[in-house]
Amino acid sequence: MGNADRPLVLASTSRYRSELLQRLGCPFEVAAPGVDETAHPGEAAGAAALRLAEAKARAVAAQYADALVIGSDQVADSNGRHVGKPDTRDGALAQLRMLSGQTVTFHTGVALVDARSGRCQVELVDVASTFRVLTDAEIATYVDYDQPFDCAGSVKSEALGIVLFERIVSDDPTAQIGLPLIALTRLLRAEGFDVLRQAAR
Repeated sequence: MGNADRPLVLASTSRYRSELLQRLGCPFEVAAPGVDETAHPGEAAGAAALRLAEAKARAVAAQYADALVIGSDQVADSNGRHVGKPDTRDGALAQLRMLSGQTVTFHTGVALVDARSGRCQVELVDVASTFRVLTDAEIATYVDYDQPFDCAGSVKSEALGIVLFERIVSDDPTAQIGLPLIALTRLLRAEGFDVLRQAAR
């Protein structure tokens, strides 16, 4: 089997990453990586995102003989403070009050592991997202509408959350949602996997 026909596996159970990968029009499988996502003490956000993306891809690649395995991880920070998922409505309200008028940098790492050779490519994509100054009423209305409890920064930029921002700056807008597709397709091309040709089959 040539690289152009290799199966793709997404090492993630995130519905957001799966929905993003579906945009490329290529069939793929999904597998849970089972990786501890805790950051190491003193670890920079970008370094953590790259390390975890590779760890996820390698964990799943060990289960496949011939696949190209995609891993991704995102670590967000604002002024050096880690920004996680709020989990609850109260957590989302508090987080958005804290982030009002601030810039959050979403560091998104993507890794592509060739299960056949063990080769791993990684790339880091940063997205600098600046929130408008938000009122408590705006925050509550948004949280109740989008319910972004499983999203770092309490916002879904691909949905109504876009209205909360002053600006979003990145080379790859899909990185903010959790899987940088421009970077990923670059890594796939380097492995001889042509996304356009596969999608058109």
